[in-house]
Amino acid sequence: MLPPELPPLPALTRAEGELIDRYLDVVDLLGRINPAQHSDTYRGLRAAQALVRAAAELRDALTLMHQRGEAELHAATLARALRVLDGERRTARVTVPPPAVD
Repeated sequence: MLPPELPPLPALTRAEGELIDRYLDVVDLLGRINPAQHSDTYRGLRAAQALVRAAAELRDALTLMHQRGEAELHAATLARALRVLDGERRTARVTVPPPAVD
């Protein structure tokens, strides 16, 4: 059985696409570092080391947008793109989970 078809990504500039990709890279790494999630210190350490590079790439994507005169982020469009790319699940890994019910 084939997985359900995802909605298409909204039209993004190349710079917006790069911003979304780099943002999700950072989110994924923060999720691996999150001490409230089940993990180990080595996995968190490796993710923290990679976070430095990922944060620089995110900064570079935003810098390029700014230099090109893309001064405004189109939040609704970018939020749609994040949803298509599973951003809600991926960002949930960064938050503190609710307390366990005994």
